Amino acid sequence: MLDRILLSRFRNHRETAVEGTAQFNLLVGENGAGKTNVLEAISLLSPGRGLRRAGLADMPGQQFDGGFAVSAALTPPGTPQGEEPVQLGTGVLPERPGRRLVQINGAEAPAVRLAEWLSIGWLTPAMDRLFVEGAGARRRFLDRLVLAVRPDHAGNATRLENALRERNRLLSDDLPPDPRWLDAIEMQLAEAGAMVAAARAELVERLEQALGALPDSPFARPSLAYQPGGPIEAEALARALRSGRPRERAAQRTLTGPHRDEVLVTMAGKDQPAAECSTGEQKAMLIAITLAHSQLLETSLEQRPRLLLLDEVAAHLDPLRREALFDRLRAGSAQVWLTGTELAPFEAIANEAAVWEVSSGSVRRLD
Repeated sequence: MLDRILLSRFRNHRETAVEGTAQFNLLVGENGAGKTNVLEAISLLSPGRGLRRAGLADMPGQQFDGGFAVSAALTPPGTPQGEEPVQLGTGVLPERPGRRLVQINGAEAPAVRLAEWLSIGWLTPAMDRLFVEGAGARRRFLDRLVLAVRPDHAGNATRLENALRERNRLLSDDLPPDPRWLDAIEMQLAEAGAMVAAARAELVERLEQALGALPDSPFARPSLAYQPGGPIEAEALARALRSGRPRERAAQRTLTGPHRDEVLVTMAGKDQPAAECSTGEQKAMLIAITLAHSQLLETSLEQRPRLLLLDEVAAHLDPLRREALFDRLRAGSAQVWLTGTELAPFEAIANEAAVWEVSSGSVRRLD
């Protein structure tokens, strides 16, 4: 699926090649060796800021020239034998450090086009606090799940953000904004916002159905509900924005719309908000959502190649839950990338996995 992954001047990787991939791919090494950096590089082959949400200036290695490049060869399932793989690439030029470049088969393209070729999801230790952080983190998590099903979601979300930014700028100006200009901006915001909200609501409903079909163990089963931050239909949202101008002019920001959406997560059976559950229960629910989403994609009409990047997941699970996780991943079609400090937690899949040892920004394939 995804192979010949090249990292150049990325984080602590001067020149790294990862070749000969499998369904399960293990990156093993000490903390700080550069395992997560490989996952982050792969995550940049999708729209957005990657699994760390880092700025472009933070990605080039400090000892290099300020630029970096990441590329990979993508062979979608069903590709005829002998057909060349799709070449995906992204990076930054030293002379233009603030602009991310994307190439597909050697031709420059907008980052949102990457979603048409590949669906990438991830779990990282930083996401363990997803249920206790602000709603923004949960919206970003939800949007990543939506994007795996609907590649057009990236473009709709970008249009929403641009219109929202422009409206907030007008609301915060010293002089009252031109009502006609606000009308135009609000129509753009409402149209894009309605599509974003509808896609989120639909996915939450489908996820809730998929979660309901999962067993209660060994992972805690969550229940999801979508709470919109305003009217979902475009015309109703446009009316709400127009009527809310005086209040939002005083606040100097937009107070209603999909940028205020929330995903309510409770632990099924206990009817307890996820934020009030134990750390272990929260982790288990996060894994359950990821597995349900993966299962949902198996039955989806959308058949883009899929990757799952799981950073330090297995180490925090007991043997029973690790085995259950591997069984469910094995039953799916996604290419899976896992990291760990040692091979022991991956014993159940070691014989069927491609394994690399990562050390000080270099990668060595283990036979």
